Amino acid sequence: MPALVLLGAQWGDEGKGKATDLLGGSVDYVVRYQGGNNAGHTVVVGDQKYALHLLPSGILTPECTPVIGNGVVVDPSVLFSELNGLNERGVDTSKLLISGNAHLITSYNVTVDKVTERFLGKRKIGTTGRGIGPTYADKINRVGIRIQDLYDESILTQKVEAALEVKNQLLTKLYNRRAIEAGQVVEELLSYADRLKPYVADTVLVLNQALEQNKVVLFEGGQGTLLDIDHGTYPFVTSSNPTAGGACTGAGVGPTKISRVIGILKAYTTRVGSGPFPTELFDADGDALRRIGGERGVTTGRDRRCGWFDAVIARYATRVNGLTDFFLTKLDVLTGWEEIPVCVAYEIDGKRVEELPYSQTDFHHAKPIYETLPGWSEDITKAKTFEDLPKNAQAYVKALEDMSGAPISAIGVGPGRDETIEINSFLS
Repeated sequence: MPALVLLGAQWGDEGKGKATDLLGGSVDYVVRYQGGNNAGHTVVVGDQKYALHLLPSGILTPECTPVIGNGVVVDPSVLFSELNGLNERGVDTSKLLISGNAHLITSYNVTVDKVTERFLGKRKIGTTGRGIGPTYADKINRVGIRIQDLYDESILTQKVEAALEVKNQLLTKLYNRRAIEAGQVVEELLSYADRLKPYVADTVLVLNQALEQNKVVLFEGGQGTLLDIDHGTYPFVTSSNPTAGGACTGAGVGPTKISRVIGILKAYTTRVGSGPFPTELFDADGDALRRIGGERGVTTGRDRRCGWFDAVIARYATRVNGLTDFFLTKLDVLTGWEEIPVCVAYEIDGKRVEELPYSQTDFHHAKPIYETLPGWSEDITKAKTFEDLPKNAQAYVKALEDMSGAPISAIGVGPGRDETIEINSFLS
């Protein structure tokens, strides 16, 4: 049975939650493999809307086991706030598993994140300020705190003291902030230990055994391809690897076990935070996309920057992830436009460029080259098959598929769980 990776093929916010939830009833495990509570998924079930930040979207499907893998960074206060909110709404969260090797976001990581971003001023990255980057930095610097450390107070204390030796120097001497007391941090972290313990597991072993038993495992990435620390629009990126390779390291599953890689594409393009965005719109069309599409960050609450579909980015995502399929979301948002521009290439220094430039400078100067496709005015939210779509909507989907380099196997025609057209099964 397949092991599938599902990830964002743009700058995040493409609708991964809807796609994951759609597959949730058909899979046994849904795994978050990177990121933290800087990612957000909105999932609509019936007349209920759920905003998830840290938890895998599969937690809303009773038959599924949700897993937070070793590659995720976990803020325990956010975790329990999210769990409490779901429990109050009648959602059973008891099946959740969390890797003991996942790193914890501490209060000092959040503090460092906020003061550093403020210190950068005009050069700021656009971080969410939730401590994600500093926690990953601690992990790489080998001074990070892992969930398993909560169950050895001596080791936990030593690690917190070691981490604060340098951080307190920065906070007091560079940022003019008070030093943080190690004892208070240790006490706060230990307060989560007992409640976390029932969820903690050797998730690498669990997932590999599940695959050996022919269970279906879905690996869910946060953010998107263009926010990958290695393959995104650096430095305006996240601090982990949401691309397909990150599923292997972030969950402890070998690449030979991955059978399908599904990229989520929005029918137009959005991004949150700073950084280059060639097709960004600053006119009435951009405002309309933002309003009709409800383009406000689930986690940040910030308005998303909006622009037309960028086929150059889609081709890049296909290449670096080895995509086998696309799930196209929010096609319904484009209803009502007489003509819809699509970026097919860039102009850089007077030359036509059809692939994403590796140079940051070139990408900053890239100007979109558009082809215009005819729009449609018919309501498509009730469409159940591809043939139910207006001819121009069908032509738009086929054009995007041809430009992007992988088949579009599903189409979102509305926010609801059942407002999806399935062209090819992801599980076949």
